[in-house]
Amino acid sequence: MAARGRHRRPRPRRVSRASLAFTAGGAGVALPLIGVGQANAASVDTWDKVAECESTDNWSINTGNGYYGGLQFSQSTWEAFGGTAYAARADLATKAQQIAVAEKVLDAQGPGAWPVCSVKAGLTRGGQPADVSPGTAASKAAPRTTPKAAPKATAAPKAAPKTGTGAADRGAAAAGRSGSSYTVVSGDTLSRIADARDVDGGWQRLYDANRRVIGGDPDLIYPGQKLTLDASRAPAGQAHQTRPRAGQPDRAEQTEQAAQRAKQAERAEQRAEQAAQQRAEQARKARERAGQSGSSAHSSSSFTTPVAGHAIGTAWGVPGSHWSSGHHTGVDFPVATGTQVRAVGSAEVVAAGWGGAYGYQVVLRHPDGMYTQYAHLSSLSVHVGQKVSGGRQIGRSGATGNVTGPHVHFEVRTGPDYGSDVNPLAYLRSKGVQI
Repeated sequence: MAARGRHRRPRPRRVSRASLAFTAGGAGVALPLIGVGQANAASVDTWDKVAECESTDNWSINTGNGYYGGLQFSQSTWEAFGGTAYAARADLATKAQQIAVAEKVLDAQGPGAWPVCSVKAGLTRGGQPADVSPGTAASKAAPRTTPKAAPKATAAPKAAPKTGTGAADRGAAAAGRSGSSYTVVSGDTLSRIADARDVDGGWQRLYDANRRVIGGDPDLIYPGQKLTLDASRAPAGQAHQTRPRAGQPDRAEQTEQAAQRAKQAERAEQRAEQAAQQRAEQARKARERAGQSGSSAHSSSSFTTPVAGHAIGTAWGVPGSHWSSGHHTGVDFPVATGTQVRAVGSAEVVAAGWGGAYGYQVVLRHPDGMYTQYAHLSSLSVHVGQKVSGGRQIGRSGATGNVTGPHVHFEVRTGPDYGSDVNPLAYLRSKGVQI
């Protein structure tokens, strides 16, 4: 019998590999230029966890440290893995586009590209590709200062998704806006943030959406506070509609958006007029109360200026976008640190301590129902509940809080809360003070 032939077991062919080193999320990554292997991928939920660890889930972040986007790509990694086909930097691309590039990094180097956050997020080799539609190149240029909204995906996906509106699509649409959140840094105001990040409805809607974080005073925000940029979370806001996944908005949609912007501008103007009318009415009532309080033990002769013999700096009512109310709510007396600050009239101390952007402050309630505030002090001489007479020292001037130099901020209000300010000089003059 003839010998039975046998085939040799085929031996895998060696393929030479060349690699370049890049970084993603601060980790060293070797990029194979030639190679064969099993594709590696992860779900959108897993990538969300990585982004939460790397960038607090801010897909348009650019902190200036050399790493960009929700997954913190270095520029060299972004370019090497084809990210520039979508946008010049990772923070200018959509969430879906960043995930598409991250899939390539994961396939090439595995989860070690994110050495810390991959462990926390459970990122591993293998798995089905993320259900995202990266689309085509973004058209938005790099911003000069604060990152603007990441561009939206404009091309149809390669394959039809399993469902008409999946979670990945909704996530990509949200990432296509100006980012889901913003962390306050020193020098920020709500107005600047709203302008820089194109928040619908301006700083008022931004404040409404973050009232629980900011508190009752929109003029007091602090570095480190995390604000949502989604104005639809405001109590009275309307939910924002996502744009179509493919193509540009049609003419009808553009017309509708223009009409909505016009309505928003009209409403803002109406609110400004109403606020001006309210301030005028409050000032009128204050003058009436001041006229009625000329008798008894609290006569006008007991009133004086908050500081002695000093000129006035920034006046009340000066308009400006860097004030949340749109105008200066008091009058400033530029004086050297340590200057004596005194009560303008007899009153009861209702606040004495740290006041956020106002620094150290004292707030007094006068017998006529009006309140006076003395801010940016370096030291305090009174305590809450104490009775003081006109001219008594209540503290010394300084430069605490949000200031550009030492001065006393003097404010007169019809109530204890921010936003009820009236003209301080008119109030003092109604009490017989020559100023």
